[in-house]
Amino acid sequence: MSDGEKKPDGPMKDLVDRFLRAYRLDGKMDEMNIINNWEEIMGKAIANRTKSVRIHEKVLYLEMDSAVMRDELQQSKSLLILRVNEYAGKDLIINVWFG
Repeated sequence: MSDGEKKPDGPMKDLVDRFLRAYRLDGKMDEMNIINNWEEIMGKAIANRTKSVRIHEKVLYLEMDSAVMRDELQQSKSLLILRVNEYAGKDLIINVWFG
């Protein structure tokens, strides 16, 4: 390290976390984590029937290719919200919309 460079204040993870918070990207990273790990969160059967997953303003939008699966998830919406929020480690979503 040259004389003009500052030594980082903490571990790299802390620096990245501060950067994401500073640019308000931490929420987007949490959302992408849910979308990218949908199969792990909900299981293969549900993931295979899910055409699209997106999160906008704390609402999880799901497009399913099975009316039966959509109806079952609709009936257990509170459990779905709980499972996603537990995976995220925070209250990331407050509602689910099925398309």
